[in-house]
Amino acid sequence: MMVAGMADPLVTILTAPKPFIDPHICVIQRNALRSWKALGDAVRVLVLGSDAGIRENMRKLDIAHFRDVRCNHKGTPVISSMLDIARENSTSPFLAIVNTDVILFKDFLSTIRMVNQKMESFLLVGQRWDMAITSELTESHAFEKLEQRFRLEAQLHPPAGSDYFVFPRTNYQSIPDFAIGRAGWDNWFIFKSRLENWKVVDGTHQVNIIHQDHDYRHLPGGQPHYRLPETKQNVILAGGEHTIFTLFDAQYQFRNGKIVRKKLTPKKLVRELEILPISILRSMCVGKLFFYLFHPQKAYIAIRRLFREKS
Repeated sequence: MMVAGMADPLVTILTAPKPFIDPHICVIQRNALRSWKALGDAVRVLVLGSDAGIRENMRKLDIAHFRDVRCNHKGTPVISSMLDIARENSTSPFLAIVNTDVILFKDFLSTIRMVNQKMESFLLVGQRWDMAITSELTESHAFEKLEQRFRLEAQLHPPAGSDYFVFPRTNYQSIPDFAIGRAGWDNWFIFKSRLENWKVVDGTHQVNIIHQDHDYRHLPGGQPHYRLPETKQNVILAGGEHTIFTLFDAQYQFRNGKIVRKKLTPKKLVRELEILPISILRSMCVGKLFFYLFHPQKAYIAIRRLFREKS
């Protein structure tokens, strides 16, 4: 069980912001970063990347900034390099990858401590609350006021995606060069946890996070990130479709403030049988075979694609 030393922060949050060009993106990213700083000395924030406006904004917010993160051919920071920089420049027992449009509250820290009391190796993930925020939150008690009212205005996002990933710094030591901000890598993180027998904890009903609504003007063609070629490349780097795991694959969740095993519903039982080669046998090859056995239509598409490539 890991614990932070007296002078060490509990968790290092690493993030790669979007360019500080669009006025609304500037507002929501500064809001998110201020909320993290408001958590106090238990948190160290590392901002990575060299896009427009990052350096100037981090200087004003007094947040550590590292320009020299390795990027892919599109100029998007890769998570493996982000983690390397975090380990070299922090001493906290836990690391967290958080999107720069997400507002955190103090329950983020208390939940990490709760999970750490129960588990040695884990991945803490969860759903977000979507909310439209258009103004900068600069008052001293702005985030306390927001926490009191967000449930009246925000909507719980479907469980398809997660915007925060918390884990011991010793986990994910060697990973593919996933592009941050594109789909696929987050699914692989859950997959990797099940493969390594690290406990996946769904913190949705314990950690309240606000995702500030925005469009996708900052991405090529204004397309959502899951439609971009870099997402396809992330899935290829992950090993294929059988590595697309979601919150549904978590073994644990919070109920009434306690960590409990998720109920084994018929749907959950079928899924656990499908991923048994991953979670029990630790076999990528058999896991891929089982994936296609449970998804024959995708197997058919994969076989057709293979024959087209050979012809």
